[in-house]
Amino acid sequence: MTTATEISNRIIEAVMAQKLAPGSRLGEQQLAMLFDCSRTIVREALTRLSTRGIVTVSARRGWYVIEPSEDEAREAFEARRVIELGLLHQLKAVDKAAVRQLRSHLQREKAALAGSDVGARSFLLGDFHVCLAECLGNSLLADTLRDFTARTTLIAMLYQSSHDAAQSCADHVRIVEALEAGDIAQAEALMSEHIGSVQSALRLQASTDPLAGLRDALAPVRKTTAAAADTTAQPRQRKPRAASKSSTPKASDQDAAPADASTYLGALL
Repeated sequence: MTTATEISNRIIEAVMAQKLAPGSRLGEQQLAMLFDCSRTIVREALTRLSTRGIVTVSARRGWYVIEPSEDEAREAFEARRVIELGLLHQLKAVDKAAVRQLRSHLQREKAALAGSDVGARSFLLGDFHVCLAECLGNSLLADTLRDFTARTTLIAMLYQSSHDAAQSCADHVRIVEALEAGDIAQAEALMSEHIGSVQSALRLQASTDPLAGLRDALAPVRKTTAAAADTTAQPRQRKPRAASKSSTPKASDQDAAPADASTYLGALL
C-alpha cells in the first residue's frame, strides 16, 4: 500500500514538473483511488504538505495547491537567497565526488532541454538546487530547499515567468565550474545573480496594493465609444411633426433614453 510519504513526494514532484498548477484541487477520494490507499493516508500526506506550505485546506472546499500572493513570492525568493548563499558562503572546498554528481545532474538538464519532456526539464532545473545542497552534505537544507523550490515553481507559473530554461541551465553550469575551480566566492556571486534573474523575470507589481483589483474594477467608466460616435456620425434628422393638441408627451417619448445611455447599457448586456 502507498504510504503518506510517497504520496506527498509525488505531489511535490508534480509541482516542480509544473504538472500541478496553483489552485489545483486535490480531492481525497480521487487521490485514494489513484494511489490505492485509504483516505486517512491521503489526509495525512496532505496535512504534511500543508505544514510545508505547499497545499492549503478549506473546511467547505477541500484541499488545494497554494496560490502564493505577491508578498509571499518575494519572501520565498528572499528565503532561498539566504539559504543558498549561506550554504555556499560557509563552504571551504568541494570534493571531486560532489563535482561528479553535480556534473551528472547538469548532463540530465541538458538532455531534457534537448528533448520534448517539459515536465522533466522543469523538475531537473529546480532540483539542481536541492542536488547542490545534498552534494555539499546538508540533507536538512536540501529538504528545506525542495519545499522552497516547489513554492517558487508555483510562483513562476502563477506570475508568468519569462525566464528562459536554457539560461537557467547555463547559470547552473557556471556555478558548478566555479565550484570545481575552488572559487567559492565566484560561485556565491553567480548564485546570487541567478536567483535574482529568476525573480526579476516574474510579472510582479513594483508595490503591492490590496485594493488594486477592486479599485480598477470600480473606476469610473469612460464612455469613449459613444463620444467617438458623436464626432464621426451625424445625428439622424427627423421630420418635424405637427403639434399635438395635448401637451402631454407620448409614452414612446417618455421611454426614449439618451443615445449614450443605451450604448452603455448595450455594452453591459
